[in-house]
Amino acid sequence: MTVHDKFLALGTHYGKVYLLDVQGNITQKFDISPVKINQISLDESGEHMGVCSEDGKVQVFGLYFGEEFHETFDCPIKIVAVHPHFVRSSCKQFVTGGKKLLLFERSWMSRWKSSVLHEGEGNIRSVKWRGHLIAWANNMGVKIFDITTKQRITNVPRDDISLRPDMYPCSLCWKDSVTLIIGWGTSVKICSVKERHASEMRDLPSRYVEIVSQFEAEFYISGIAPLCDQLVVLSYVKEVSEKMEREYCARPRLDIIQPLSETCEEISSDALTVRSFQENECRDYHLEYSEGESLFYIVSPRDVVVAKERDQDDHIDWLLEKKKYEEALMAAEISQKNIKRHKILDIGLAYINHLVEKGEYDIAARKCQKILGKNAALWEYEVYRFKEIGQLKAISPYLPRGDPVLKPLIYEMILHEFLESDYEGFATLVREWPGDLYNNSVIVQAVRDHLKKDSQNRTLLQTLAELYTYDKNYGNALEIYLTLRHKDVFQLIHKHNLFSSIKDKIVLLMDFDSEKAVDMLLDNEDKIAIKKVMEELEDRPELQHVYLHKLFKRDHHKGQPYHEKQINLYAEYDRPNLLPFLRDSTHCPLEKALEICHQRNFVEETVYLLSRMGNSRSALKMIMEELHDVDKAIEFAKEQDDGELWEDLILYSIDKPPFITGLLNNIGTHVDPILLIHRIKEGMEIPNLRDSLVKILQDYNLQL
Repeated sequence: MTVHDKFLALGTHYGKVYLLDVQGNITQKFDISPVKINQISLDESGEHMGVCSEDGKVQVFGLYFGEEFHETFDCPIKIVAVHPHFVRSSCKQFVTGGKKLLLFERSWMSRWKSSVLHEGEGNIRSVKWRGHLIAWANNMGVKIFDITTKQRITNVPRDDISLRPDMYPCSLCWKDSVTLIIGWGTSVKICSVKERHASEMRDLPSRYVEIVSQFEAEFYISGIAPLCDQLVVLSYVKEVSEKMEREYCARPRLDIIQPLSETCEEISSDALTVRSFQENECRDYHLEYSEGESLFYIVSPRDVVVAKERDQDDHIDWLLEKKKYEEALMAAEISQKNIKRHKILDIGLAYINHLVEKGEYDIAARKCQKILGKNAALWEYEVYRFKEIGQLKAISPYLPRGDPVLKPLIYEMILHEFLESDYEGFATLVREWPGDLYNNSVIVQAVRDHLKKDSQNRTLLQTLAELYTYDKNYGNALEIYLTLRHKDVFQLIHKHNLFSSIKDKIVLLMDFDSEKAVDMLLDNEDKIAIKKVMEELEDRPELQHVYLHKLFKRDHHKGQPYHEKQINLYAEYDRPNLLPFLRDSTHCPLEKALEICHQRNFVEETVYLLSRMGNSRSALKMIMEELHDVDKAIEFAKEQDDGELWEDLILYSIDKPPFITGLLNNIGTHVDPILLIHRIKEGMEIPNLRDSLVKILQDYNLQL
């Protein structure tokens, strides 16, 4: 048997040669001779084939044209090798091996002539031709011949001469045009053909061979081939039976080893099952390889086994077999351009099935998001499967909400599942899912049905409000938000311009948050008039006050019709701001204000109103009699700058020593102090009189 990138050639004991493609299909069939075929050789182009047989015949012919050579010898020919470039006219050469190594060349007259390259060391059992170098093995060792210089450049002796060469034949292969690999017995040698320096040549060949690596294998070598920087070794194995205490032939092994300088490292090892392996010897196995596709053919008397490097598909097969689905999925994604038999989606679906079978529903649901992608049909299938096993909740967070969008029934089914057992989860989905994914009215009705059983459930009420919002039923939504006193109510009004819907809900808004409500009402006065607000708050005067107070702060004139009402409101709910209001308002009815303040005995406010109405004497009297505050009375008199007021003040203070002290300290710049001093009774004790007199004199000097 021999192998080419295009096909493999297989010879039989009956003189027939079959050309098979890499799938094992027969492409051509040749009848060579009626006896056993020993060896087949192909050139690199795959257009010429050399065949030698047990009856001593050698044939070289073209596979696709009529060129042919026949030669019959008087002894069996064990081996034949065609020049790698036989297709060229200048390379019409081949060698045969039996007791001699013969080189056949076509002469200029198209005749074939032969020459002996080597003889006398037993049968030649293996020949490999690469480029200009021919390597062969006989009973003594391995030789290499340079066809260009017609020189033999090396002799590599075999190590274990105790092994019979016919039973443990040598295996040769060229890794490249200058590297020869030799496997014989248990010994492996890697030889490198190098150019000799001109100064060293003398009568020596121009090339020499250096053994770059040499080591012993664990078993006998039946075949050897290169695999990148590693070696593929077909090993013949003998083991000892513990029961019968004798050796027996075990299954052959195909090992991948990493050669080192003096040893090797085993990368992998596989035992091969071939028919009748118990009866086979080391010489019955052969290893051929195809460089182009890294295919390795193990030949036994009854089987041809094809071995090839495991590709990513094989790796994924192994991972799936070991149920390592996540690793298989990752491997497929990384090598998606190189895998041929597997699909990422199929692996992903198998992974989901595996997780579901193990009960890891949450992980399975999460993986759906990545594996199912935009395939709506697969999503819907998985949702129904999760429903069957009662795990709709597990898949709900990962359901697509955009591209793709599933049937509304899918989303409704999950919402109903949550509504039956988990109000909070239901509310979360309604909040997260866009309202157009499902039939909103169906879900609204379902929520209302549940509220009949639990009417005060805040979660359901808030969710119903959100559903109403999706459905643009803002009135109902607003009513629920106000009932719940939800913080988003003002945002909802602004966002959807719901001012027309809140005209009859102003009291509710004010009760919820009066500050925000008033700010909103005043900011949108064009949409909700002041009059309308006041009408709605008619029964809630305390809220009217809050509204009118802020309105007055913004603009003193806008609430003019309500200033009279505000006097009562300030008097009732906010007296500290009553006097500032009376001072700032230009529309306040003074008589009404005076009446209210007098009724409530608001002295300061009454004094201000009396003064503003021109009744300064009554105002001063009230300060003196009600407030008993001389400083305030003096300050009031100063403000009015009225002589009669000073006279009234002196008359009221003349019998009150503390008041006299106050007058003495302040009167000097407005009234002649002599008028006061003359009226002081003899013997009246006045606090701090000396200091007051000193101040009067200082004020008098200052006036002068």
